[in-house]
Amino acid sequence: MTIEKFYSEKEVVKLTQDLVRIPSHKDVPTREKEVAEFIYKYCKLNGLEAEMQNVDGIRKNVNIYLKGQGRGKTILFNGHTDTVPPYQMTIDPYKAEIKDGFLWGRGANDMKGAVACMITAALALKRRGEKLPGDIIISAVVGEEEKSEGTEMLVMSGVKADGAIVGEPSNYEYAIGHRGLEWLEIKFHGKAAHGGVPDEGLNAISMASKFIEEVEKSLYPKLKKRYNEYMGPSVMNLGTIQGGTQPSTVADLCSLKIDRRYVVGETVESVLQEYQEIIDKIKDKYPELKVELIRMESNLMNKYDHMYHYTKPEEEIVKTVDKILEDHLNKKPSITRKRGWTDSATLSYYGKIPTVITGPGNLSYSHTKDERIPVVDLYNYTKIYAEIADKFCR
Repeated sequence: MTIEKFYSEKEVVKLTQDLVRIPSHKDVPTREKEVAEFIYKYCKLNGLEAEMQNVDGIRKNVNIYLKGQGRGKTILFNGHTDTVPPYQMTIDPYKAEIKDGFLWGRGANDMKGAVACMITAALALKRRGEKLPGDIIISAVVGEEEKSEGTEMLVMSGVKADGAIVGEPSNYEYAIGHRGLEWLEIKFHGKAAHGGVPDEGLNAISMASKFIEEVEKSLYPKLKKRYNEYMGPSVMNLGTIQGGTQPSTVADLCSLKIDRRYVVGETVESVLQEYQEIIDKIKDKYPELKVELIRMESNLMNKYDHMYHYTKPEEEIVKTVDKILEDHLNKKPSITRKRGWTDSATLSYYGKIPTVITGPGNLSYSHTKDERIPVVDLYNYTKIYAEIADKFCR
């Protein structure tokens, strides 16, 4: 009996609208509290087992369960309930209007639509009346857009599963890897002097430029050689530079901020060490120079690091996702290799749960001034998630 008999497009669209209409970003005083409470009540009213998991004060994950017979694999569906703020949006961010085949609003695509699909898929399987051999867990987590506190707490609490799906928008593709993420600030402390006698000072801006020159000369070629088939190359970006006070004063401080994406075989420690070696090389020539290498607080998790995500292609969850998407598309699905950082890394690296990223919507709609998700994707991914769980849990 096909799973479509046990849910409707109207149902999953209405749930997505309800979620989008509840603001849940960092500037909301209660953060994700209201949306978590809504999800909890919705699941309980519809006969799904649910519990609130404390994360940080009033901020809570919602863990939802559809228990099986206890003799099959357990699958974990993971989706975040927070969004980015609705800055400068050209549409009403919380109207959740249906127009031109899309559902419009902040979080529709990233990723309340996926959370709605996961819950509706579990309800459809429950209504079908056949108890699966294995269990389904859905974790609706807080904080992915900032410090990933929700999934970090989920893993630290000891969640166990044989495979996981993270529902980031994927345009009917899937990902089994992405790079780790580190934000670094490098502060160069020179010596101030009058612009008329610059040799009496040590120009921090000049020291920063020497660092950049050495990075481009010696580090960039190494990074290009570090390539993972499912992540792409190891890369870095020189994001901002700030230094000096005015033209007539030798700059005694210059700050350089870097985004560094790293692959399997690299670690946070090795990333830091490479920059430190370049710093030491410059300091050998300018012993009066002081340099601070700082991991930026705004990018640090509470306990874990923003590690890379990697799941081996031969894992059962990967083969299951590939097969279900192929059946839906009538062709082999593509594996995307250009993802930003996601909670899947915490699940796969620290939780040791083989994890695949696939979800409704298109990444290009995320965080935009007119965020939206195709209505058809909500209907289709409910079926896709239900069929992945049905196959995997057997």
